[in-house]
Amino acid sequence: MSKRALLSINSHARNGKNSLKEAVAALENSNFELVVEPDLKPDELAKLIVRQQHQLDIVIIGGGDGTLNAVAASLVKTELPLGIIPLGTANDLARTLKIPESIAEAVKIIADGKLQYIDLGCVNDKYFFNVASLGLSVKITQNLSKGAKRRWGIFAYLFTAFKVIIKVRPFRAEVRYDDRSFKIKTLQIAIGNGRYYGGGMSIAEDAAIDDELLNLYSLEIKHWWQILPIIFKLRGGENQGLSGVRTYRGKKIEVYTRHPQTINTDGELTTATPATFRVIPKAIAVFVP
Repeated sequence: MSKRALLSINSHARNGKNSLKEAVAALENSNFELVVEPDLKPDELAKLIVRQQHQLDIVIIGGGDGTLNAVAASLVKTELPLGIIPLGTANDLARTLKIPESIAEAVKIIADGKLQYIDLGCVNDKYFFNVASLGLSVKITQNLSKGAKRRWGIFAYLFTAFKVIIKVRPFRAEVRYDDRSFKIKTLQIAIGNGRYYGGGMSIAEDAAIDDELLNLYSLEIKHWWQILPIIFKLRGGENQGLSGVRTYRGKKIEVYTRHPQTINTDGELTTATPATFRVIPKAIAVFVP
C-alpha cells in the first residue's frame, strides 16, 4: 500500500536548484503517492502541513537546516513523521542522524521506514533541532550572504567567521540553572540539542539528539587570538575543561543580558534575550538509516 507524502523542495538551498525532478522520480519509484509543493514560504509550508495533516502519512523536506526548522512546530502539532533530503550548505541535522546527502540514498532511508524519535530544543517558544546561540554566531549569520553560501559552501562560514571574530566584542550575561546562577563576560553562548552545528562543529563530543539534555558552552576569552589554540578542540566538541570555555548540561537554562541579544536558532535569527531554553523529549519522529 502506497503512503501519501507531502514533498517540499527548497530550490534556493545550496543543492536544491535541480533536485526536484530526481527526488520525485526516486520517491514515486519507492511507491509514494506525492503531494508536491516546491518553494513555499516557510509560514505557508507550515500552515499547509497543519491544514492537510489528515490526508498525509509523511512530510518530506528537501533543504537545509533552516528549511527544516521552519516546519518543526507544525510537525510537533500534527505528529507527522519527517523524511529528510539534505540539500543545504551545512546539513547539520542530517549529519547528526547520519543521513547521506545523496538524494537516492536519502529516499531509500525514508522508504525503508525506520523511525527515531528525537528531542527538540525550545527557546522562547521557538524550536531548534541543532543549536541556539547568541554573540559571535549571530554576527556570522548577519554577515553571511546567501551567495557566499551557495558558492563556497562550508568554507563561507569559515571565511565569514574569521572576518567577524577579529571585530566582535564580549558581552555580559547572567546564566541561571538548577536554582544557581553565574555572571559572565563572553563572546558566545551556544546551547545545543543535537550533536552538530555550524557546518560540522560538535556542541559536545558525547552530545546526542535523543538524550533529553541541552549542552551549553560559553566562550570566555578576552582577545580573539586566544581562540586559535582551542579552535580544533572546540570543533570536535572537546570543550570540557578547556581554558576560556565554560560548559554545562541540563534540561532548562535561562540567559539574561543588560541589553537584548539576538538569538540564532538553526541558522535563523528568531528571538532575543531574556531567554529560557528547554528540551522537549521525543518531540518528532524522523526516518533514519
